[in-house]
Amino acid sequence: MDARVKRIHRLPGYLLLSAIAGTAQAGSGKLQETAGVNQIEGSSGGGLVPWATLAGYDSREQWSASVFTTRVNFENYRLHVYGVNASINDRVELSFAQQTFELLDIPFGEHEISQQIVGVKARLYGDLVYSSWPQVSAGIHFKQLDEDVIASAAGAKDSNSGQDFYLAMAKAHLGLLAGYNVAWNATVRATKANQFGLLGYGGDLNDSYELMLEGSVAFFPRRELALGIEYRQKPNNLSFAKEEDAWDCFLAYIPNKHFNFTLSWVQMGSIAGSEDQQGLYASITGYLW
Repeated sequence: MDARVKRIHRLPGYLLLSAIAGTAQAGSGKLQETAGVNQIEGSSGGGLVPWATLAGYDSREQWSASVFTTRVNFENYRLHVYGVNASINDRVELSFAQQTFELLDIPFGEHEISQQIVGVKARLYGDLVYSSWPQVSAGIHFKQLDEDVIASAAGAKDSNSGQDFYLAMAKAHLGLLAGYNVAWNATVRATKANQFGLLGYGGDLNDSYELMLEGSVAFFPRRELALGIEYRQKPNNLSFAKEEDAWDCFLAYIPNKHFNFTLSWVQMGSIAGSEDQQGLYASITGYLW
């Protein structure tokens, strides 16, 4: 793909950032930690799972925006993600993420896969802290690959673009465990994505949307610290490249409403024939307003 087409594919993220910068107000209305962190597809949540939370501290009459970058080092692969997101009136979240997946030790052919993800999430009901029932949000990820050579070679039915649809619910329980706060999230995703879409959508084993379950639990030993685990089911559509579910254990440091930092150990299982792919995940988010 030539440089001009690549620039066109990246326009949604640039346009989103420009629009935010021109119209947003400072977001400071919600409690610290309730914005979550940024997951690898750009949405508010954990590292692997989008939560029902929205990506900012805005109240019902504010906007907020943030930027983030994430790096995951596996034995045979590297994933780098950067992006921007905005929360509007504590009701709608817009996000953009640029993923670069590096294939190490490949003697020939493509050595890198790039994918852009535009996300939209809407809070449908409730509040993470104050409502009796969980906060419920619905979202969609629009995904576009720069090149479809590797996805086509892997046997993907749609090797260029696709969409994921999800419904998430989350709740924070103040003082639940010996006086300490606990939060949880459950997400149901309809998807055909192979390795989050990096290997296209659908395949010879399956080319239909499947419902995948995702979940997270976080414990707060201190106000600025969160310890937790996540689990994410993934479809197994390609006979060429067996796919397994993913999970992680994380530590998030959220000292204030200006930035947060997350470390986790991620287990991805088999990726494109390489078994037992696991490694260190590091991510930092900065809130612009």
